[in-house]
Amino acid sequence: MDGRPVLVCTEYEDATADLVIAELNRRRVPVLRFDPGRDFPAPVVLAARIGAGDTSRTKSGGWDGRLTVGERTADLSAVRALYHRRPSPYPTNSGEQAARFAAQENRRGLGGVLGALPGCLYLSHPQAIARAEYKPAQLDAATRAGLTVPATLITSDPGEAKQFCSEQPTIYKPLHAGAYEVEGEPAGIWAAPVEAGEIDGAVSRSAHLFQAQVPKVADVRAVVVGEQVFAARITAPPGVVDWRAEYQSLSYEPVACPDEIRGALVRFLAGFGLNFGAFDFAVTADGAWWFLECNPNGQWAWLEDVAGLSITTAIADLLENGASQHD
Repeated sequence: MDGRPVLVCTEYEDATADLVIAELNRRRVPVLRFDPGRDFPAPVVLAARIGAGDTSRTKSGGWDGRLTVGERTADLSAVRALYHRRPSPYPTNSGEQAARFAAQENRRGLGGVLGALPGCLYLSHPQAIARAEYKPAQLDAATRAGLTVPATLITSDPGEAKQFCSEQPTIYKPLHAGAYEVEGEPAGIWAAPVEAGEIDGAVSRSAHLFQAQVPKVADVRAVVVGEQVFAARITAPPGVVDWRAEYQSLSYEPVACPDEIRGALVRFLAGFGLNFGAFDFAVTADGAWWFLECNPNGQWAWLEDVAGLSITTAIADLLENGASQHD
């Protein structure tokens, strides 16, 4: 593959990645797309070398060699950027010991090399994304960055939960937005109000996140690419706590991000080593922005369309330039 390529790691059906790839193609930036969890060890083939005995090693050091996808090959030492979007997990659900061993070797071999490429910009690094997905770490980082965070309790103690809920209007939200089914059908677990009288011994079965309910008049999703911030005000019908449960009833408009919030978002991402984040805020009648959470690999394509935000261009710029202060 001629030129310094951009690697795109994502699942087969990813319309969001398609937008970025189309823009990079328009700019004639070489792109190699694959899904590590499904495509390795075939059709993806890895041959990576490092160490004093490697005569092909580049002057800059680090991993050298090639990554081949079908008939296309990328020089590992020349990768300008890696876009870690939504790759499938390396399969480990097989009951066969050999298959489980191979899956872990693939994850640590291919995944390890892809995470240690010399001179490569990551949007974002898989390990940085994984660290930032922990809500307790997010809330701590947001507080340290200067963002306003609602009172929050994480507990497995029903008594603590009941006391917290009796002190103020409270919502419950999951700590991880994992797959969940109800009667065999996919279902979302949205943030929802909870009262002290609803708390029972079931709280002791796992960690629970309870948070003071912000008296919001709207929400904001702020998408940060590098140091650029794209924000949209989201208005839901009255009484809706979690706007994600009412997509068809929402209205959107672009909104300017206050300077103090912008600076805090950049500091938040820098602390985790991220080049991207999709932040959610609750906005009160006095215009205050209350931090709720950050998805370090969140969706944004629908927001670009409905609010007229040029996020695709910003991501393509970052990947094409292959350099960032957060590297």
